[in-house]
Amino acid sequence: MSDDTPSPRRSRHGDDPSGVPARSGSSVYVDPDRSPHAHRRARRAKGFGSALLLTVAGTVVPGTAFLATGRRRVGAALLALFLLLVAGGVVLATVAQRDVVRLAVDSTALRWIIAGIVVLALGWLAVVVTGYLTVRPRRLRPWQRGVGIGVVAVLCAAVVVPAAWGVQLAVAQRDLVDAVFDDGDSATVTQPVDQADPFGGQDEINILLLGGDGGAGREGVRTDTVIVANVQVATGATTLFSLPRNLEDLPFPASSPLAALYPEGFDAGSESESLLNAVYRNGPAQHPDVLGPTDDAGADFLKLGVGEALGLKIDYYVLVNLDGFSRLVDALGGLRLNVNYYVPVNGDTATGALPDRYIAPGPDQLMGGVEALDFARGRYGLSDYLRMDRQRCVLQAIVDAADPVTLLSRYQELARTTQDIVSSDVPSGVLGDVVDLAFQVKDAGIRSVVFDDTVINPAYPDYDRIRALVQEALRPAQAGGDTTAPAPSTSAAPTPAPTPAPSSTPPAATPPPAGNGGVASQVTDACAYDPVQAAAAVAAGEPPSRSR
Repeated sequence: MSDDTPSPRRSRHGDDPSGVPARSGSSVYVDPDRSPHAHRRARRAKGFGSALLLTVAGTVVPGTAFLATGRRRVGAALLALFLLLVAGGVVLATVAQRDVVRLAVDSTALRWIIAGIVVLALGWLAVVVTGYLTVRPRRLRPWQRGVGIGVVAVLCAAVVVPAAWGVQLAVAQRDLVDAVFDDGDSATVTQPVDQADPFGGQDEINILLLGGDGGAGREGVRTDTVIVANVQVATGATTLFSLPRNLEDLPFPASSPLAALYPEGFDAGSESESLLNAVYRNGPAQHPDVLGPTDDAGADFLKLGVGEALGLKIDYYVLVNLDGFSRLVDALGGLRLNVNYYVPVNGDTATGALPDRYIAPGPDQLMGGVEALDFARGRYGLSDYLRMDRQRCVLQAIVDAADPVTLLSRYQELARTTQDIVSSDVPSGVLGDVVDLAFQVKDAGIRSVVFDDTVINPAYPDYDRIRALVQEALRPAQAGGDTTAPAPSTSAAPTPAPTPAPSSTPPAATPPPAGNGGVASQVTDACAYDPVQAAAAVAAGEPPSRSR
């Protein structure tokens, strides 16, 4: 072709007749209105109904609305983030439950969780609103605009309500941790030096569990329930040692200033005020500053004395005041308890005042807070040891009632109640490790040893014998052996008790021998329903009461 041949005619946009864009240097002019990608990026829902469906889908699974309208990068990022959160939730709910509980007892972590829930909720709300604005048709009738706003408002509420509930739970848990485990002064607890080894390499942890019988019409707090939980750190094997409320002459370690004050054991001037259940109140009343700065001198008195009596070092205590116990039971929705004999409600053995009524025998009885407290307290015509058995059964029933659904649905009320009735000197820095230990306890099981009157005479206790029984009961657990089988009891005979004077108080029923004679047995044994015993109690008839 010669140079004089005219070139093909070009369009004013620089395209040749074939439609191929002309090149001018390295740039190419492209009409944005004709770009093959422009329509895909700006695509909206075809109709109002489709826009609403995409908005709902984008709320349930963030990112889907953006993907459906061609906004792939934003949609993919949101969907990936959502799937990551779901996967994390599944992991926490299945294989990382222990980590969840550790976070739940970490006040700092709870604050971050609260902030995270708020940020997540705000981000989710932004996804809902922007998703709707992106997919809705450009032209809407007035009624469609109203319906669209209403649907978006409902979807936003569906995000806000569970987020607000989660924040409330986290705040309640944080307040509970801060209130109960406030790291106050203690005469018997030292903060761990090495946070990586908070138990200091100990093989076992001993926790004193106290049930305080304070409340309206009562002077001070009497700890009618005194139990020591020995937990083996390596295995979680746990043995509960229950001491009777009327134990006398509580000894104190020679290294404690209390040993010089009470060389013959605790003595408050009279027998009734010198019993184990009176130490918490009367010890600090007599010598308020003897142990130095402490937030709970009564608990420190008992930790030192009970530890010396059992031959164990008591690390921490937990006190539950029964004055608020009924509210805790009601918050759980009640307790299921087996009753094998008539249990008195009130009554005074010393004066002969009859009980107001009796709780009749029967299996799996649902008891509200007041009745469960009466069940745990009843003693008229019965022994302290039977009451100790029932108190352990109530504790076990609380554990059984605290299922995840109940805890979640009633948690705020439970947390508020727990703050009012529970105190402890467990340092906040070791709570995570206590959680780890609790998971081991759950797997290893719990045994119980009761120091009843078939083993010791509470008025003249042989503390050397008590310490020997403790070591004998702990031997299988310390050796890592089978802790489900009863430990053999010592062959030494118990100290004979003086013959009591005859009482005119009629028995409440014919209950079984209380306790287990210093032999380790499963906690649930005393709590099972015994149809033969219950039938015999019913056949004997309900004992006299004020109501009949």
